Amino acid sequence: MIDVTIEKLIYGGEGLAHHDGSTVFVPFVLPGEVASITPVEQKKKFIRAKLDKVVTPSPARIAAKCPHFGVCGGCDYQHIAYEPQLEFKKEILRETLRRIGRIDWPGEITTHASPPWSYRNRAQWKVRPLEAAEERDSAEGPEGKAKLGIGYFKANTTALCAVETCEIVSPLLLKTLLALRSALAAGELPRGLREIEAFVNASDSQLLLTATFAGFPSRAAEHAATFRRIAPEITSLLFHDPSRDRMELYGPGYIEYEAAGNAYRVGHFSFFQVNKFLAETLVRVAVGSETGGRMALDLFAGVGLFSIPLAQKFEKVLAIESNPAATRDMESNVRGQGAIEVRTADVDRFMARSKERPDLVVLDPPRAGMSPEAMQKLVKMGPARITYLSCEPPTLARDLAILISGGYSCTEVHLIDLFPQTFHMETIIRLRRGR
Repeated sequence: MIDVTIEKLIYGGEGLAHHDGSTVFVPFVLPGEVASITPVEQKKKFIRAKLDKVVTPSPARIAAKCPHFGVCGGCDYQHIAYEPQLEFKKEILRETLRRIGRIDWPGEITTHASPPWSYRNRAQWKVRPLEAAEERDSAEGPEGKAKLGIGYFKANTTALCAVETCEIVSPLLLKTLLALRSALAAGELPRGLREIEAFVNASDSQLLLTATFAGFPSRAAEHAATFRRIAPEITSLLFHDPSRDRMELYGPGYIEYEAAGNAYRVGHFSFFQVNKFLAETLVRVAVGSETGGRMALDLFAGVGLFSIPLAQKFEKVLAIESNPAATRDMESNVRGQGAIEVRTADVDRFMARSKERPDLVVLDPPRAGMSPEAMQKLVKMGPARITYLSCEPPTLARDLAILISGGYSCTEVHLIDLFPQTFHMETIIRLRRGR
């Protein structure tokens, strides 16, 4: 055990310190704290450690609300009061842009806060046999089989953290989680169940549920009826066995989500923003101040969250999305909403072939960001304005460096806190051509 003084928080949720010439990374700490730690991974000039005790706590330290914090891998910052969380995230964003992209943003980072609890409209719960110690605390399942637990993976592992509560999911998701937990304990659900993904609508009244199996269950219709009894708010239920590519659907295959004055159909395999409070804020910041023009290009368009409000300002919107399930939803969503052309296409391949000359490009890529080739093509495409939404500051910084070297300048930086209690953050950067 060694004592270190935490210098700052870094992207990824850890604190950074130094000890005997090595850089130390340790979770669940705050800048300025003296912490007793034990190394768990050690290389030349590098130590990753676990926190044993906070010797000198920060004034920003609070008691975690969730009893699973520190074991469950879902949250990183429950030991930090919410307002300081936002300030730390701003510092991390600014430092990441500078360190990776060499972008020294001197202006304000406009922060958009979320209610810090019960904000998630989507959750993925793992279903696994309980560990031996947990099994001893409760009776075995039917026919002497090991009991199943439901929850999240423990931090940095694929071991189950069976949870009794979750403070960041919506009330309906929490109700569903607890009902499924009881049903598993009673042996009411099929044994091959491995994962449950649940998504709720904006009013937290309807449930879209996808159950993933290792081996498709026999008597699937009976099990579907059991799921509906356990969670009567289910509007659409999908059983999926990816090893055999087998699916059975019970319901319409989607729910409708109200956001920023529009209704969006969202299906079982489609993406939608996970914070139930800030979808309208995302649309307002990304699109609300746009002056319009001849054409807007919406890359990684999902189910059309930005395409529809863009169509109210531009003569034409071209929406590109690689996920066929999402484009099917988007085609339904954009019907009658203006001149929106939907294409199912890989963004990199589309960019390589495209001869479009949009006035505005909105892009919301996954964590990997855009490929360097696609970014260079975007520069060559030469839109007057670019709005980049990112959930991964390091790849954002990398991509922005290409845009800035290609003649663009940042005009606004927004931090949208879609993920309170975690190190994750959503960023919206608005850029203009010319310096």
